[in-house]
Amino acid sequence: MVKVYGIKNCGSVRKALKFLDSKGIEYKWCDFKITPPTHKNLEYWLESASLEVLLNKKGTTYRKLGLKDLNLTEKEIKEWLIKEPMLIKRPIIEYSNGIIVGFDEDSYQNYIW
Repeated sequence: MVKVYGIKNCGSVRKALKFLDSKGIEYKWCDFKITPPTHKNLEYWLESASLEVLLNKKGTTYRKLGLKDLNLTEKEIKEWLIKEPMLIKRPIIEYSNGIIVGFDEDSYQNYIW
């Protein structure tokens, strides 16, 4: 089964859920606000995506925390992603062949669900 991680009020997450619903793809919803990602989740996601892909540098949380100016190490970025899940680009979709980060309808069409 597909798992979708994110927050319900995120526009990209809403678009992804709408896409999955329109295709009849069943999924399990995992809300970052209720169940934050674990180190195990993060390590699994990093098998398919880089930290650069997972870290949402365009988001409000990134700017508010001033992370751009900190010159963070890889380890520190991982710690921030666990401590502040809103730094993770959304949605994260786990499916049988790996993960998808973010929403792009054209590329979603190409995945084998």
